[in-house]
Amino acid sequence: MGENIYIFMVIALGILAITDLVVGVSNDAVNFLNSALGSKAISFKTIMIVASIGIAFGAMSSSGMMEVARKGIFNPSEFVFAEIIIIFMAVMITDVLLLDFFNTLGMPTSTTVSIVFELLGAAVAIALVKVTSDSGGIEALGGYINTGKATEIILGILLSVAIAFTIGALVQFLSRMLISFHFQRQPKWVGSIFGGFAITAIIYFILIKGLSSAEFLDGAFTEYAATETELFLLGNFVFWALVSWVLTAIFKKNIYRIIIVLGTFALAMAFAGNDLVNFIGVPIAALQSFQDWQSSGVPASEYSMSGLAEAVRTPTYLLLISGLVMIVTLWLSTKARYVTETEINLAREGDGEERFQPNFLSRQIVKFSITAFDSVSNVFPKSARERFDRRFTKPNNYVPKGKTQDQPAFDMVRASVNLMVASVLISVATSMKLPLSTTYVTFMVAMGSSLADRAWGSESAVYRVAGVLNVIGGWFFTAICAFVSAAIIAYLIHIGGLIALISLLVIAAVLITRNYLSHTRKKEESKAEDSLRKAESSSIQGVIEESAANIANVIKRSNRIYSNSIQGLSKHDLDFLKKNKKQSKKLAAEIDGLRNDTFYFIKNLEEAHIGASNFYINIMDYLTDMSQSLEYIGKVSYNHVNNNHKKLKYNQIKELKELDTKLEQIFNVTEKAFKDRSFDEIGVILTSKEELNDLVSQKINRQVARTRTEESSPKNTTLYFSLLLESRDLINYMMELLELYYAEHDSSVSPATIEKK
Repeated sequence: MGENIYIFMVIALGILAITDLVVGVSNDAVNFLNSALGSKAISFKTIMIVASIGIAFGAMSSSGMMEVARKGIFNPSEFVFAEIIIIFMAVMITDVLLLDFFNTLGMPTSTTVSIVFELLGAAVAIALVKVTSDSGGIEALGGYINTGKATEIILGILLSVAIAFTIGALVQFLSRMLISFHFQRQPKWVGSIFGGFAITAIIYFILIKGLSSAEFLDGAFTEYAATETELFLLGNFVFWALVSWVLTAIFKKNIYRIIIVLGTFALAMAFAGNDLVNFIGVPIAALQSFQDWQSSGVPASEYSMSGLAEAVRTPTYLLLISGLVMIVTLWLSTKARYVTETEINLAREGDGEERFQPNFLSRQIVKFSITAFDSVSNVFPKSARERFDRRFTKPNNYVPKGKTQDQPAFDMVRASVNLMVASVLISVATSMKLPLSTTYVTFMVAMGSSLADRAWGSESAVYRVAGVLNVIGGWFFTAICAFVSAAIIAYLIHIGGLIALISLLVIAAVLITRNYLSHTRKKEESKAEDSLRKAESSSIQGVIEESAANIANVIKRSNRIYSNSIQGLSKHDLDFLKKNKKQSKKLAAEIDGLRNDTFYFIKNLEEAHIGASNFYINIMDYLTDMSQSLEYIGKVSYNHVNNNHKKLKYNQIKELKELDTKLEQIFNVTEKAFKDRSFDEIGVILTSKEELNDLVSQKINRQVARTRTEESSPKNTTLYFSLLLESRDLINYMMELLELYYAEHDSSVSPATIEKK
């Protein structure tokens, strides 16, 4: 390879570094934003400003961490420049694609693990090429790879997951026993003691983990904190406990809010200071390697990279630029908030829409946990159990259903514990030089504290455990994918040169663009007018008026789904039917969500308006039946084509289209009636019920006759009868829904609604 290709690779690495910063911040923002966002202790704008300042400080103190990318995983002296630059390029391409993939899914993963295993995979691939070309054995790999460090990192990850979860749960349990959920009513000394512990832990974390390598901080101060740890911590605890008492008793400040602000700053700073290497460490090492090789005059295939083993300070301007990119991304990235929502949703108090579906393992874990908890509880006297339960009794505040999204996911005590415990664990591990992932620690602490706080009740435990298992599984998936992908890409660049490199960069750009467009489209769909709204009215006339838009929406989408099923079958178009099947499933899920809201709807009703609940329940029943019929029609149509069965015959398609045309007319008139609130017109629509049922019966009779004489395909016959029978059910469910509205609507009564509080 000539010099030009290396210049091109360095430029490409610079562009990848900026891209990696963007996708990396989108993923790692969950580490420092979730506690503040979930507790809603401070405004969103304040959270972002505090986090931005923390990132700026952290970026300025990150130079010393860059050594990991240079010599932490492999032995640089065993490679020449031509090989090192391929390793670095493979790592960056893989990292950008992998992190963007997880961001699109909304799953938090570890940037530390991804970069470590990418370096390991790419280095192993190039080392294997060298070993095989030298006719050496596989045992020679030990000279190229720092196997001891890799093993230490893997063990550190496994231990950090278990330890963080256990300690997070234990500290949250003890904190709740001390403070309870009514923390505002506790004596001032309780908050002062808690504040002393929490702020001391966070300050120690800032000094040991965040600013230990910062040039602008007095080294003697951090050295004293590291060497005289016990005295330093004791003095800090006494000082901050007194400060906390003064702030709460005299200035009437909320100490938990102060802890959350300080903790958010600390974790944001540590993230930038220590995880910045995950995004720009490799490109900077590549740039410095290129500069060393260029000034040497030695061919790239002969120039040894032993210079990478030397300590080199990263230029300050590069750290400043990186910090700026991270801050801008934090403010603008919608994916960062999407990833953060995953952790907050898994840790939130109470029930609601669950993102993850339960699986066999989550069910078994919950069953075992319930049995174990009951067994342990029975050891304690009944009086002790009752005392425990009182400390965990949550405030029973009335919140109108429409306001639930404005409520915090958990209280400020739990948010403070999350920040305090994560700070302690990370700073202790750092002082002991143990490798761990900040993502793993912060996530598992949050999960442990939510479990101890009894946030995972019987209504939600299987969903939450399934979510945690999904995230943890994703972490191991990250390691495997990072290793394998980086190895493959490194080998492709090695054998394909410039052509392979350009091809891989183009593929990466296309995939990232596609993921961005897909994420944007999903975001728009979630805001679409087609989505169904929850009812809050407290009378039958109110529910009729308020639900009319939902009914019009369901009718419109039902019309489209039914027509698309017939059209897809007539064209035998698998992709079209697949999209239509997704739409039917989406409609069923939304109606199911409204049905799940029935509990909250009834809770908001006064006894005088109990008739509204019966009306609402019946509406949900008919809508559910309609959606299930549509989902079944969409599924059997898709399966028929997907299984490569014979096309429906001309007469079958013709008859189905006749039925579709008639139904479309009814759907359109019904949609208009509900849109215009012209409920009196429903009576005209109801007169067509018998005609539609007769039409379906005629077509069933015709198919029976065809089956006895000319039909030769059992699959076609089964599909056709299924479509007709389900169409008849769909018609009947819709007519029953319309009869309910027609019977209950009274234009002389003004709709009543629940008074907003």
